[in-house]
Amino acid sequence: MAYDSPVAPQAQIDPLERETVRRVAWRLVPLLMLGYFCAYLDRVNVGFAGLTMNKSLGFSAAVFGFGSGLFFVGYFLFELPSNLILDKVGARRWIARILFTWGVISALTAFVWNDWSFYGIRFLLGAAEAGFYPGIVLYLTWWFPSYYRSRMMALFQSASVISLIIGPIVSSQLLQLDGLLGLHGWQWLFVLEAVPPIVMAVVVVIWLTDRPHDAKWLRPEQRDWLVNRLESERAQREAVRHFKLSEALSNPRVWWLTLVYFGQNVSNYGLLIFLPQIVKAFGVSTTLVGVISAVPFVFAAVFMIYWAMRSDRTGARTFHVASACLITAAGLGACILIGADHPVIMMVALIVAAMGQQAIAPTFWTLPTAMLSGTAAAGGIALINSVGNLGGFLGPYGFGLIKDATHSDVIPLLALAAAPVVSAIVVMALGHDRRLERIPSQAAPAE
Repeated sequence: MAYDSPVAPQAQIDPLERETVRRVAWRLVPLLMLGYFCAYLDRVNVGFAGLTMNKSLGFSAAVFGFGSGLFFVGYFLFELPSNLILDKVGARRWIARILFTWGVISALTAFVWNDWSFYGIRFLLGAAEAGFYPGIVLYLTWWFPSYYRSRMMALFQSASVISLIIGPIVSSQLLQLDGLLGLHGWQWLFVLEAVPPIVMAVVVVIWLTDRPHDAKWLRPEQRDWLVNRLESERAQREAVRHFKLSEALSNPRVWWLTLVYFGQNVSNYGLLIFLPQIVKAFGVSTTLVGVISAVPFVFAAVFMIYWAMRSDRTGARTFHVASACLITAAGLGACILIGADHPVIMMVALIVAAMGQQAIAPTFWTLPTAMLSGTAAAGGIALINSVGNLGGFLGPYGFGLIKDATHSDVIPLLALAAAPVVSAIVVMALGHDRRLERIPSQAAPAE
């Protein structure tokens, strides 16, 4: 197997480095995970609301898929300016602003009354949340050397998987509040699940630290080591090529990486939004839909962290991204052959698809962050995420359109399976620039 970058043996890592990275991780990552947990809870709860909301408001699968996907149009339009603002004003204030505004708008989703009001509120929710995910990707580059980023991204992103485990169970139970105080169960779902991000906005203002040189909770020698290490890596990247913002936004490699991310989002959100309805076709109750829908993500959480740690350890970035894409496609492809008449085997295929899907992003983000720095990193990450997330519009909308036309999940799943195959082909063709990845210690690289 050809590795993308040299890796030093773990034993050669300096104790100061190990201690500093561990302390930063314990201080920041749990807080970021809580924020992302809230984000995913509010992003995909519409899938469960659709179990009863569609009938209540008379939505077809196409209307529901279109409205669900409009989230990503608002996200796309406001992502780049949001990330550039975060780079200027700092993560603490801007992340708190994002959490608060999306919490309020998510609660207002409970009061939509027709298709156009649903479209409007989903667009506004995307605009409000724009910048959170790429902001955290950027923020992690401010705090963690390249050798640790894949595993830290996996830990951060595991919050989304935990949300996909807990969220379905909680959401299906909230649907049982139907009629309480005159509200439908799907309305209670939106209102109650909007509370956590509003609370987290306050916590972020109090607890988050913008940059390493502001970290009074690190010892001076830890702070100096971290600042020097990150500056050294930045200098190495810029010695290869220093991108201005305009150059990053027009760079062909950045746009090819955007296509990779677009493909994985087509399959990701198409599956997430319609998974409850796929499971419902097994003939189970609404309550059991939540429990069964959570099962694939239990396995995905473990596999994602393992895959990211393996990527950091070997340095084989493109291999891990492409393999995760192909695992996703294999799982979705198997679903097509199996069908809802064999629910147990179908669940195994969905588990495989979820494992591959959730392992893509933590390994993928090591590629653009290895080449970009400063404002170019803020803009480039936002560009990839915003345009790539349009796949989150195409996936649910395309799935809904095809399902309405065919009255089956088979052809829509085939479309979802094709997208990560394209991503795998592109990322393998791009390869990885070895000059951009710093060896994790001062020791010579292992042969």
